[in-house]
Amino acid sequence: QLHLLESVGGSVQAGGSLRLSCVASPRHTNYSMCWFRQAPGKKRGGVAVIFTRGGITSYSDAVKGRFTISQDNAKNTLYLQMNSLKPEDTAMYYCAADMFGGSWPIQPHEYKYWGQGTQVTVSS
Repeated sequence: QLHLLESVGGSVQAGGSLRLSCVASPRHTNYSMCWFRQAPGKKRGGVAVIFTRGGITSYSDAVKGRFTISQDNAKNTLYLQMNSLKPEDTAMYYCAADMFGGSWPIQPHEYKYWGQGTQVTVSS
């Protein structure tokens, strides 16, 4: 059983930056770690992932070049650095993990463990 605890999100103006973090416990290896997001009235979609296989990262086209996913294994923490934020990035963001994690584009049903979600709001 893996427990994921996300940091508090926040509200920023367009063009600003935020960093989300997700602490996993107990200490783990060999899990694909990712971020999903869900805006009101929309399906939950994959934002970025670090696959356990070779540490390969993938991003949605909507965030590529603006967001960076990374992890600090010593701290058991996953990060999502979000730069040049846009109003359309407003959503609830979820950290998720799975021993396999599928392939890109990742799907929610492929991930067994989930954080509680954290709200990110970007104003124009």
